Amino acid sequence: MSEPSDPNDQFDDIVDNETNRDPDLAVIEAGSRTLRTRGGAPQGDPVPGRPEDPDLDKALREVETELSTRWGETKLDPSVTRIAALMDVLGDPQRAYPSIHITGTNGKTSTARMIEALLGAFELRTGRYTSPHVQTITERISLDGAPISAERFIETYQDVKPYVELVDAREEYRLSFFEVLTAMAYAAFADAPVDAAVVEVGMGGTWDATNVIDASVAVVTPIDLDHTDRLGGTTAEIAGEKSGIIKQGATVIMAQQPVDAAQVLLRKAVEADATVAREGMEFGIVSREVAVGGQLLTLRGLGGEYDNVFLPLHGAYQAHNAAVALAAVEAFFGIGAEHARTLDLDTVRQAFARVASPGRLEIVRSSPTVVLDAAHNPHGARATAEGIREAFGFSRLVGVVSTSGDKDARGLLEAFEPIFAEVVVTANSNPRATDVDALAAVAVEVFGEDRVVVEPRLPDAIEAAITLAEEEAEYGGAGVLVTGSIFTVGDARLLLRRG
Repeated sequence: MSEPSDPNDQFDDIVDNETNRDPDLAVIEAGSRTLRTRGGAPQGDPVPGRPEDPDLDKALREVETELSTRWGETKLDPSVTRIAALMDVLGDPQRAYPSIHITGTNGKTSTARMIEALLGAFELRTGRYTSPHVQTITERISLDGAPISAERFIETYQDVKPYVELVDAREEYRLSFFEVLTAMAYAAFADAPVDAAVVEVGMGGTWDATNVIDASVAVVTPIDLDHTDRLGGTTAEIAGEKSGIIKQGATVIMAQQPVDAAQVLLRKAVEADATVAREGMEFGIVSREVAVGGQLLTLRGLGGEYDNVFLPLHGAYQAHNAAVALAAVEAFFGIGAEHARTLDLDTVRQAFARVASPGRLEIVRSSPTVVLDAAHNPHGARATAEGIREAFGFSRLVGVVSTSGDKDARGLLEAFEPIFAEVVVTANSNPRATDVDALAAVAVEVFGEDRVVVEPRLPDAIEAAITLAEEEAEYGGAGVLVTGSIFTVGDARLLLRRG
């Protein structure tokens, strides 16, 4: 497709014509080129526990303590100046390997895990950087589909520490917790070395610490309202921040978006001479049916169809994540640009069949069934509620909810109200957890006083929810959903540790 002489004028004309189209599809023609062809991870629990060796556990805790003295992930100076300075003194390890960069509001970590599994299945050595962690800090940095060992995490920290201190002394503010972890990930990937890195932003995109990479593939999962105090009050404003990961000449894999967000992303693609593939146009879901332990998919990729793909995860949103992940890996391998073919179907099937996403509609107990889900905003909660209805069919469901203080607790509770018979309000171990009494007051307004139970301690809350779920014999299909925050899920996972 030839490039227009004035892409901005053409973009505005097209947007004027397409504004009223279905926002769920976000299929706006925007002057950017579109990508269309002519024609795995270890088994078992993917979340590590604390080291069993007491000396090793002590050494890891010392590193965690040192990191905790730095700015936390909620205190930000919107700039990549410090992380760029650190990368420079480290010798720019992030340029030693190609990368796929992932932003969006929801679905980033699950999509990253799927991309990692696919790349690994095609015999590439992978590095994955995601946040936050469910239980242990070492989860954030993975090599070859497995979290980095505690020993290697400590060694990596000790390796970068002198350079971190050097940059600390030069800059107005010390490097933050997230900036140091990002540098550790990039250094660990270079040291491995990896063939490809899969990197999830911490927040936003433009000024996120991860954005010192020049990824050839930029992935944008669904955008919705979250972190509005830092990213903007509309999906368009949020998309503006997230579009910062789109680099010159890159390929953009775009999930279904609200129309205003799609406009912003596509405008950025025009400016960066990027190639775009949009879910619902260049790739997507052909068919989907619920199966035992997950769902069976037929996906349309950039190169063609992939049928009978079993995904051992619940929820329509995970199917959409799978479509995005597949397109991202196809683009990474040049399918849709240099090559008009599909990836090997059996390899794709094997990769998806081994995907795990801890804390995402994850069953951790039966009789009654206890499900964990890290939904922390209204958009995520609606997707989770839909997934619960589809996959489980509970006759009675009791919620256990603790949110973070900077989140839209009311919106999240309203999304769950139709599926919860009762809700047990509690607190997780994170200092930013919403005050229990304040959360209870909102819950009473949403559910009514008779449907709200308050238990300040999470272990007591889970026990109370299980009791409520079991209290009437007629409710043989009762269940419990623990949700509201990744920290809530992490705490619950420790309490209900799988065998």
